[in-house]
Amino acid sequence: MISGIWRKALAIVALGALMACGSGTPPTPRGAESVAVNRYLWAASLDVLSFLPVQSADPFTGVLTTGFGAPPGSGRAYRATIQETDPAMAARSQNVNLLTRNGPVAVETARAVTDAILARARQLRIADSAL
Repeated sequence: MISGIWRKALAIVALGALMACGSGTPPTPRGAESVAVNRYLWAASLDVLSFLPVQSADPFTGVLTTGFGAPPGSGRAYRATIQETDPAMAARSQNVNLLTRNGPVAVETARAVTDAILARARQLRIADSAL
């Protein structure tokens, strides 16, 4: 039979062994890696899509998610998810996904939004360099 002192000592040793198993820092969830985000593209995305309510914006992972909203003068509601994948100011640096309540939009519509974001990013960069 184990006495009370040995029982406590055994519990402390077991607890120490369990604590030694972990590194002390929680693992980074997959997909939570930090991405270098172009600040002009990020600001332009928020500016061009300002008519949509922002649900989440994470500049560290480069993901911007909006809720449904209608542009001025239109009755059709859109929802957008934009992912910045590269710090370069180019179309390849962004994945723009637009949805309506009926499903995905035409490729031309998504391309037009991407072009509008790039044009606004260039304007912001030019205005910034003029300071």
